[in-house]
Amino acid sequence: MLNDRNKNLLLYHFIVFLYGFTSILGVLISLEALPIVIYRMLIGAIGLAIFFLIINPTYFRINKKVFIKVFFSGIIIGAHWVTFFYAIKISTISITLSMMSAGALITAFIDPIYNRKKISPYEIFFGCITIIGVVVIYKAEFEHLIGITIALFSAFMSSLFTILNRDLVKRNNFITLSFYELLIGGVACLIFYFLTNEFKLLDFELKGFDFLWIFILGIICTSFAFNASIKVLRHLSSFTVMMIINLEPIYGIILSILIWKDEAFLSLNFYVGFVIVLSSILMDTFYKRNKETEII
Repeated sequence: MLNDRNKNLLLYHFIVFLYGFTSILGVLISLEALPIVIYRMLIGAIGLAIFFLIINPTYFRINKKVFIKVFFSGIIIGAHWVTFFYAIKISTISITLSMMSAGALITAFIDPIYNRKKISPYEIFFGCITIIGVVVIYKAEFEHLIGITIALFSAFMSSLFTILNRDLVKRNNFITLSFYELLIGGVACLIFYFLTNEFKLLDFELKGFDFLWIFILGIICTSFAFNASIKVLRHLSSFTVMMIINLEPIYGIILSILIWKDEAFLSLNFYVGFVIVLSSILMDTFYKRNKETEII
């Protein structure tokens, strides 16, 4: 039988697979980054609100003190998704996803500062290994320097969000946190749009299959995946979560191959890089398991 930690490891791998699919959706949807995120977060929040009304309306209740932290978390995740999709639009899926691998290394530095503990040498070590693996896969294209910079900022936002939520989820209902973070993030992005753009209905017009892609993005890849990703933080460390996120580029590549038959990725570099990233994740898992055994 799988214990809670292993069950949540498997669940989070599936969630990261869905996150890898969001990069594909980002290319398929004809809208710009900001409208995509506004649709994504508000549809996700509406989906959870409907679930609350059907299952348990008390899920809407939230402590006022907690709400302040949730408010900032919602803005942070909104900023992460906007910069993520924007980086995809101005560079490529591969470059954007490769920069996400920096999240584990960023977490290894930020988490100890936030939680007032010592920086872990082994987390720095494993974080560096994953970056090497992803760089081997992609061979950074520095002509896309702006896209790379924005993607790195997106990785930083993702890391910060994970750290803040791991603290929140210990004392609060994860599904309530998900709802308010999505709602706040969506509204914040909408306000930002009105402050920085002259409103144009065309910016939000869905064409072709856009409605279907937006629906999948909002309900499956956000309402479900986002809520489940917060839940697993009760059982996994911030660093382990960011390590697993390093598989997102690989899942994105596999989906690109299946959808667009892009055989360019089927090279020796892909397999070597994949083995390096997977090895770092397995080493992190075994290290933590042995550490837990020693404590017991």
